[in-house]
Amino acid sequence: LVAPYVWGANIRTDLDTDVPPGGLSTDTSFDDILDSLDGYFAVRGEGQGDDFGAYADFLFLGLEGGEDHPRFRTESDLDARLFDLAAVWSPGPVRFEGAEVFAGLRYIDLDLAVQLQPTSPGFPTSSRHEEESYNDLLLGARYTWRFDERWGLTVRGDGSWGDTEGTVDASATVQYHMGNGAWLFGYR
Repeated sequence: LVAPYVWGANIRTDLDTDVPPGGLSTDTSFDDILDSLDGYFAVRGEGQGDDFGAYADFLFLGLEGGEDHPRFRTESDLDARLFDLAAVWSPGPVRFEGAEVFAGLRYIDLDLAVQLQPTSPGFPTSSRHEEESYNDLLLGARYTWRFDERWGLTVRGDGSWGDTEGTVDASATVQYHMGNGAWLFGYR
């Protein structure tokens, strides 16, 4: 299975600084993300044998933007890379159906650059660049129902712990299977 995919996302960021203006907090909707989109690539690959399999999931999201405030202008650039690699145990008689559990590694790499440009030439431009990477142990499960030859539903949940304080991921997807491939629609 090889599947490129797209999720419509909302993103919340908080940045605290010791220098004025003291920090930024944003809550970006999907429409605003489309306006700030600098790059996007997402793909999932999975293979299964009779009882065991493995998957890899990679997502890159790049956002870039600027905003004018009464006394300063902000410029920001966020690059986020998320990578999951896991082994899958599928004890049921049919591949990619029924209950399955998985365990592996979740890697998160974030690169955030923010520049504060005062409107008054007497104040210097301030910038902050943060790069962080996190490695977590990933554990999760999913269940796939096939209603008939064409339609199915998968619910999935996982958590990861380690370098982060913990991440949680839950999703539900509906599949429409065609002769060669399938369309999936869902909420994550």
